[in-house]
Amino acid sequence: MISGKSTSSPVFLAGACDSGADFAWGLAHLIKDARRALVRSLQMRLADHQVSFGHWAFLRILWERDGYTQRELSERAGVMEPTTYTALKAMERLGYIVRRHMNGDRKKLYVFLTPKGRLLKNKLVPLAEAVNSAAIRGVSATDVDTARQVLLAIIANLAQDEEAHDKPMPSTRALAHLRRGDGCNASAPKLGSPSQRKVARKSR
Repeated sequence: MISGKSTSSPVFLAGACDSGADFAWGLAHLIKDARRALVRSLQMRLADHQVSFGHWAFLRILWERDGYTQRELSERAGVMEPTTYTALKAMERLGYIVRRHMNGDRKKLYVFLTPKGRLLKNKLVPLAEAVNSAAIRGVSATDVDTARQVLLAIIANLAQDEEAHDKPMPSTRALAHLRRGDGCNASAPKLGSPSQRKVARKSR
């Protein structure tokens, strides 16, 4: 019996998932809760250096290689372009990056680290490593490797599943219509409709 525990805690979820669909649902929640815990732990450490988690997501990409466009950074970080635009403006104000046109192309802005932004790597990467160490404290190396292999398999399997369905993800507007319960409204875009596929192709 679990007492004094939130029903959203990993302990509760692990005990509540016995088999079949219940286990699959609980697994998704456990992954979500683990991610949330990892993010919060890193946010706590980044705050000591006045760096937001949103900026960290772009900095770690740029530390590997800079010179990406805003769209390329969005794709690599897995966020929408407006979110990337807002974050990059803030990072530029803080002196972490510069954005500039290249080769006479006035349409695209390329993102480069400043010396200040590059120096952050030596301060922030150890913080992420400390989070990883804290997360697997008391867990054997074999179990950590098994967990990694399981997560990689889940990612690969779901990527194949999405590809097999050959249907683009619904837009944010379409999802909003569905949440309001008016998904059958003529004004609401239908999931997987020809017009939506056309939009999806253009955005690639």
